[in-house]
Amino acid sequence: MSALFESVLKDGFSVEAYLICIACALVCGIIAAISASIRSMPSKSFIISLILLPMIVSTVITMVNGNVGTGIAVMGAFSLVRFRSVPGKAKDIVSIFLSMTAGLACAGGYVAIAILFSLIVGAVLFALSFIPLGCDEMMSLNITVPESLNFTDAFSDLFKKYTKSHKLVKTKTSNMGSLYKLSYKIKPKDRTLLKEFIDELRCRNGNLEISIFESAEEGESL
Repeated sequence: MSALFESVLKDGFSVEAYLICIACALVCGIIAAISASIRSMPSKSFIISLILLPMIVSTVITMVNGNVGTGIAVMGAFSLVRFRSVPGKAKDIVSIFLSMTAGLACAGGYVAIAILFSLIVGAVLFALSFIPLGCDEMMSLNITVPESLNFTDAFSDLFKKYTKSHKLVKTKTSNMGSLYKLSYKIKPKDRTLLKEFIDELRCRNGNLEISIFESAEEGESL
């Protein structure tokens, strides 16, 4: 059993060993992509990136193994990617680290460890995606009201009727101060009643703009 977790590169680098590492990296990338797709809708480009990232990392690390100068140059090249990337959700960042870690393991020839690691992390992500944690039940509600409306208690009865909890998190003026934009965090009692909730809010705010969406859509950060 212990031999299964030994490096395929222990006898030296060869074309056969490299192909094994690349194939393993591809499998790990597919596992990472599947894990990132559970109960979410990542873009096609992000899925492709997760699949290819372990293969790229594995090849790069294999090339710079033992060469300090090349390693420093590659580190500088990778650091430039940070300034071209857009901040993403915490789950996306975890998926990227999963792909990179699997690629590093494959670069060392530890293909069994790389696949086992990917399967374990993927299984944990799968299990956690079905457990309500943090603010999974929270939604964001934006309401635009005229300046003549005292919004402090204008919607209290509606919040009590349709939500388990609510909190005003941001208020700002708009349209030369003639409008107020209110941002709430709410926990709906029944999501099937969101239309009725919005319709009643419209009657209070003069039929101005109202939006309601999942809190996760705003993006998360580590």
